[in-house]
Amino acid sequence: MQLEQIAAQVIELSKQAGDFIRQERKTFSNDKIEYKGLNDLVSYVDKTAEGIIVTGLEKILPEAGFITEEKTTTKIGERYNWIIDPLDGTTNFIHGLPVFSVSIALKEYDELVLGVVYEINQDECFYAWKGSPAYMNGTEIKVSKAPKVADCLIATGFPYYDFIKQPQYMELLNYLMQNCHGLRRLGSAATDLVYTAAGRFDVFYEYNLNSWDVAAGIVILKQAGGHVVNFKGGDEVLDTRELLATNGRITKEMITIIQTYFK
Repeated sequence: MQLEQIAAQVIELSKQAGDFIRQERKTFSNDKIEYKGLNDLVSYVDKTAEGIIVTGLEKILPEAGFITEEKTTTKIGERYNWIIDPLDGTTNFIHGLPVFSVSIALKEYDELVLGVVYEINQDECFYAWKGSPAYMNGTEIKVSKAPKVADCLIATGFPYYDFIKQPQYMELLNYLMQNCHGLRRLGSAATDLVYTAAGRFDVFYEYNLNSWDVAAGIVILKQAGGHVVNFKGGDEVLDTRELLATNGRITKEMITIIQTYFK
């Protein structure tokens, strides 16, 4: 399989879906909002964009299946599966906050081998595949060189439906507020991950994430030199739904800090 050639096609497809989303934002009305659950919003834009992506990917790799947020297809592949979030940052989109992206990853058996994240508003496309550097709009990107948490700008996400761990989360937040350069919450995990890959953030952590939120960003971050682990330091993040992404230099320090609150 020529991953580089496939990546080029996926990049164009992500931009096609992004163009549709960008145009719809201009005339979007809040009466089009649907609720999948508590504070879990969706609209025809998510579903239509996912349809555009699925149709395009079927032409690129006909034997592959899909793991998608909006469940527009149930096809599962034996070897290859695409993991898709057609609009990561739906709540931002609905409210007109310009941070949302298209996220597309390819998994071969249990290994993530390709990732593309297109941040629509900045027209920035981040991508990488197994064995490649990480890129943004054709320019190679690398994680930051911050040596300790005290030197870091940290991204996170706020829980919006499962609040069982909220007390621990708030204690951790309180600690980090006082011991790093600052905290940011953009509302798009895919964007947070690729910004960490590009050195804009030094750390990103969040829990209750789904595979489609992070799969593409994980590939890009790793190929940019970063680390991705769960809150205990293990490699499994998609099933545990805990993700800590760092520049690689401060992983141990962050695990120690997180474990102080998330035991």
